[in-house]
Amino acid sequence: MTDAASPTPDRHPLMDRALVEEATRKSGLIWVRGPGIPARALWHVWHEGAACVVGDGPDEQPLPGLADGVAAEVTVRSKDKGGRLVAWAATVVELAPGSAAWEAVVAELKGKRLNAPDGEAMTDRWRRECRVVRLEPTGALSPLPEGSLAEPPQPSPATTREPVPAGLPRLLAKRRRKA
Repeated sequence: MTDAASPTPDRHPLMDRALVEEATRKSGLIWVRGPGIPARALWHVWHEGAACVVGDGPDEQPLPGLADGVAAEVTVRSKDKGGRLVAWAATVVELAPGSAAWEAVVAELKGKRLNAPDGEAMTDRWRRECRVVRLEPTGALSPLPEGSLAEPPQPSPATTREPVPAGLPRLLAKRRRKA
């Protein structure tokens, strides 16, 4: 059986475009690789034919290597199984803050942003401190690799929680019995 991204003579460009759009729209997370930059997981929204992301500001995801006009590779994972579905080439387009296109994309992103530290004021913060970029498909699909592409995690200021203290489960169980 041939996977969706492998080249076959019976593939049609419109089918490829539909595959990219449907897979990317349904996935909450995409992996984006810029020139000379390892792939990074980014949350996004699909808006008017492109995956749109916000970042490079405080409390937002980093977007290293995603400059205006640069080529990038986007890998889309399955939301339910987590495996790779399709990989596609994209051109990065940075939107000017306050432009009509920026406002439309930010309205979509705002609805998908979870746990924003500043609530309704986040769009003002994005205008001042962040970048909003569109990853526009070029139409080229990349073949999916045969093996794993597992790599060590990128450095991050985020930390993993410490193990739960040994006595905590007993303490919580006592509270439940009293209630």
